[in-house]
Formats: sequence, C-alpha cells, structure tokens
Amino acid sequence: MNPVRRTTAAAATAVVLATAGSLLTATAPAAAAPTACASPVFTREFFPNTSFSGTPRRTDCDSAIDQNWKAGAPTRLMPKDNFGVRWTLTRDFGSGGPFTFQAGAQDGIRVHLDGVRKIDLWRDVSSTRKKTVNITVPRGKHTIRVDFVNWTGNADVSFAYKPRTSPGVDKVKPLVPKGSSVGYQGVTGRARATWARNTEVDLAGYRVYRRLEGTSFGTVPVGITTSTSYTDGSLPLTGDTYLYEIRAYDKAGNESTGTPDQSVTTADRIPPARPGGLTAGSRYEGMRLGWRTDPTAASYRVYRATGTSGAFTRIAQVDKGTYTDTTAAEGTTYAYAVTALDEWGNESVRSAQVSAQRGDYTAPPAVTGLKVTPTTYGFALKWDANPAPDTKTYVVHWGEPVGEEGGEQVCYGSAVEYLAAGTTSYDYTTLPDGDRVCFFIDVLDTAGNSSLRQTGTAEAVIATELDTTPAAPTPQGSPSRATVYGVEGAEGVESVPGVEDDTAR
Repeated sequence: MNPVRRTTAAAATAVVLATAGSLLTATAPAAAAPTACASPVFTREFFPNTSFSGTPRRTDCDSAIDQNWKAGAPTRLMPKDNFGVRWTLTRDFGSGGPFTFQAGAQDGIRVHLDGVRKIDLWRDVSSTRKKTVNITVPRGKHTIRVDFVNWTGNADVSFAYKPRTSPGVDKVKPLVPKGSSVGYQGVTGRARATWARNTEVDLAGYRVYRRLEGTSFGTVPVGITTSTSYTDGSLPLTGDTYLYEIRAYDKAGNESTGTPDQSVTTADRIPPARPGGLTAGSRYEGMRLGWRTDPTAASYRVYRATGTSGAFTRIAQVDKGTYTDTTAAEGTTYAYAVTALDEWGNESVRSAQVSAQRGDYTAPPAVTGLKVTPTTYGFALKWDANPAPDTKTYVVHWGEPVGEEGGEQVCYGSAVEYLAAGTTSYDYTTLPDGDRVCFFIDVLDTAGNSSLRQTGTAEAVIATELDTTPAAPTPQGSPSRATVYGVEGAEGVESVPGVEDDTAR
C-alpha cells in the first residue's frame, strides 16, 4: 500500500507574482502527469467527484489496496467527502484458474474483471462492509478495476485477489515455460539451463528433468528451483548426450508439460581400457612394437625406459597399434609400455611392460688396403685388418671385370674363400695364362652383418695373371699321358701340377 503523501510543488496551486503594481493571482489546481505503473502494481487515480468524471486530480502507483482515510481527505487536492478513487491493473495470469476476490469498504466499492462486475457494495454506509467471491480467471492477460467512493463520513477501502491453491479445487496446470536453453561448460563439466519466468499467480517453482539420449524422462527431477535457471553439476562425464526439459508447477501441485528438449554432450573423463598384447622385437629399422587396439581409443602413447627398471619417458604418440622405435641403440635393452587416449584426451593406465634388446644391425666398415700380386701359382692377396671389434669372417670374391680398359669397370665375382678374423692375406691358386681378373673382399661381423650387403659396394682390384703358357706348341702326335714308375728305395713321388698321374697297369 502506498499512502498518499504531500503534494509536490508541481501539483500544488501555483502563485504567480506579477510585475510591480499588479495583483497576485492564483491558478486552478494542476493535474498530475500520467503515471506508468509496472504490473502487478495498481494505477491509482483520485477524482473530486463520485462519478469518476473529468481529469484525475492525482495519479500514482499502489502496490496494495488497503487504505483508511477516516474522516479526512485522501490528499490535499481532494475534498474529504464526495470523492472517488479508482485502481486499475492489467496483468498476465498465465494459465489462469480459480481465484478469490475479497473486498471491503465504507462507503461504496465495485470490483470488475475485464469490465464485468464481480463485487457490488455501492451504498453510503456507516460501517465497513465486506464481501468475498470465488471466480475462475481464464488464461492470459486480464484487467481488474476497483472503484471506491466516499459520500460522507469515514472512508476506508481494501481489496485483494489470490489464487485458490487447494488440490481439490485447482486442477489447472501452469503453462509451459518459454525460452528454455541449456549451455555446457566442458572445463567444469556442468550444464546450465535457463528459461523465462511464468506469469501464474500461484506458481510454486520449476522442476528440471534430465535423461540420457535414447531413454525416457524419469519421475524424479534432477533439480527443483524457484529461479529461472539451474546448474546441473551431477552430469556423468562419459561423453554421452543428455536431454533436458523444464516443467513449471503450482501451489496445488499441478505440473506443466515439459519444454522442448535441449541437448548437451558431456565431456568424457573416462579413460579407455588398458592396452593389452604388447610385444617388442628387434628389427633392422629399429625396435618393432605391436599391441591390441581399442575402438574407443583415438591414439596411443609409447613409453620407453632404458634397462628393465629405469624411469619411463614418452617417446611417441601414434594412431595405430604398431610403432617402430628407430632411436633405440644397438645392443641396449629397453622396457616399453603403451597407453590409450580417447578423443577427449583421457589416458588409460599403462600396459604391462615388455623388455627386449636392440640387435646389432651395423655392418663392419668395408675392407681397405687390398693388394693383389700375380705369382707363378696365381695371386697373392693382402689387406688391412678390419677395425670392427666384432669382425668374424672375411669373404674373398674372384671375378672378371666388365667394361673397357681405361674407363669405368665393374667387378662381377663370387665367393671363393671364407677366412677367419685375424687373417689378412690369401693365396689364390690358378693356372696363370695371362687373363685379367678382379678381386674384392667382404667382411662379416658376429651378428652376420655384411658390409657388402648393406652398402652394395666394395674396394675391388683388377690384376693380370702371369702368362706361364709354353712359348712353343706341343708337337703333333705328342703323347697326352705320362706314366710315372716308382723307384725302388724312393720315399715317394711328387705330382707335378698339370700332369695327370696315370700308373700303368
């Protein structure tokens, strides 16, 4: 209730002083400027008559109709008898429903709803009379108008309207809340729903319902509030989609239909399963790892430790179930473990670790210093000792050069001898007849690595055999066989190269 206060200077009688020598004159009372009162506050107008005619002497806002002016005037601008006061209110009643209108006055009061009279106590009386009526207000916006007049004597007036909230009386559901939306904060994992406020007079609050996509809403809300927003901090962080709807409920327990579903997809804080089946094996290109993949994993992290008890360090992240560690040092033992990551970056527990040693895949350096000297029995070969500590075998290759002399030539040869480490010379025996031949030497280590196989090249030497062929040809008819007889007392015979031993029978 807003009691009437003293009038302002703008509303009081204005006194104007004329120029010197003129008379003082007084103007008529000025009407107050129209006042805009926000619903559900009443607009109150004061009339100096009981017919509510003419321009109101004063207009203001009144939050409740409950005044007692006794025998006095309601304002300095008004008479103490034969005046009228009108209250007007237009508001949205939402879904409407059953209401009680209560009025009391000395003298007369009339209450209208949308211009239809609901209470009529219009008579000059000597005491306050009261009346209560039950009415049903339809949904939507409606106007209440209260007219009060005082003819003579004391003046008091009261009016109130309120919903009937008994479950047996009120069967009207609230309207569906409008403007609903739901936002999601991935960092906090919280969803925040907002909506516009309902206009029902008997509104009690709102219920927020949540369901997993593909399921139905339950009967128990996830939250209850009297506000127009709700923050849900109980969402499972599983990367799933959830749907929300808001329902208004009144003091009689009636619940509205739900708002259109609003969806959010939660952040995923659930890591994938621990990878299994991890294996590790040494290959020429590096340590080859493999493990079983998981359809929920987006990528995998590879961890390595030196030895079997060292600290693990992440060395790679891949999107498949294999990885080759090309940085593993030969001859070193490593322990490996992998983890799985999903699209949200959640990392699983490390797999069971496996250990393996990186094999030796580095061939010894190529043989250097090869020298080939023709001899009467073939060739004498010498070379530098290979510096590799794991040198195991030298392989001597003999072949024929291809290409023109004086130009680039290639030695095509095959292995003719395998020699142990520590050997740096070899005698190649053949029947010297002046041919041009070539030699090169490959070297193998204890792991079987070959310098020639890895590099495809070797240091080759081209040499020309001595020519020990007789200058004169063998005469026509010369015997092709020689018979050797043992000499009595001799300790043995020595076979001559190139001479077949054919003992006479």
